[in-house]
Amino acid sequence: MSDNRIDARFAQLKLEGRAALVTFVTAGDPDLKTSAAIIRQLPASGADLIELGMPFSDPMADGPAIQASSLRALHSGASMKTTLSLVRDFRRDDQTTPIVLMGYYNPVYQYGVDKFLADAKAAGVDGLIVVDLPPEEDEELCLPAKKFGLHFIRLATPTTDDKRLPAVLRNTAGFVYYVAIAGITGTRSAAEADVARAVKRLKGHTDLPVVVGFGIRNPQQAAAIAKDADGAVVGSAFVDRIAQSLDGAGKAKAGTAEAVLGLVRELASGVRGARSGK
Repeated sequence: MSDNRIDARFAQLKLEGRAALVTFVTAGDPDLKTSAAIIRQLPASGADLIELGMPFSDPMADGPAIQASSLRALHSGASMKTTLSLVRDFRRDDQTTPIVLMGYYNPVYQYGVDKFLADAKAAGVDGLIVVDLPPEEDEELCLPAKKFGLHFIRLATPTTDDKRLPAVLRNTAGFVYYVAIAGITGTRSAAEADVARAVKRLKGHTDLPVVVGFGIRNPQQAAAIAKDADGAVVGSAFVDRIAQSLDGAGKAKAGTAEAVLGLVRELASGVRGARSGK
């Protein structure tokens, strides 16, 4: 049995007969205090796994919403150190909800790979998604992460054909993240039938859970994904809620955290009712 929280959570959800709601927020957006309040309350609001974006000044694979969230976080003082601090603070009260750090290699490289992996593991991180490191570069971070007991999670896309999949899956652990559309995050949604076919194809190549993201914004879309996939990932919708809740100066208001958490509860209801006909 793996002692990684990601494996434990998906095993639990399989017994419950339902998919996961995977929530993405950028660490430190819109400020460290508000970000901590949001992250701390995500599980109680229905999040089964948490993806924390590592703030970066050039998030090239992300759309305007997540780019803006990264800039807000950086302007408020976010860094890799504060990101890991958010995880440590979260772990004081929650030892079971999996946390995955998601982002780009540059901040990890600048921090120092070995120091990053040691500090991330000590803080309570369970997995990594680093979108600009292909399988051909596994020795940079993927293989070292495995030695620290951190799952390295890979992305598959509509253009990842059967010839490419074995390389993508070779050192993948935790789950496979299927990016349901080609392009940047948060710009459009995928057709339900296309997602169902893609999940079936991926499951023909791996026993890992398959989660689907990009473009999910409401409970109906989340439920549609959760019928076939092992999880639905939502990100841009949450960071949009943060942006919409800010005051004229771009600062958090009293209702900023609740604006996000309310949407989490709505989406969780869609995911949890997907296979029960509710």
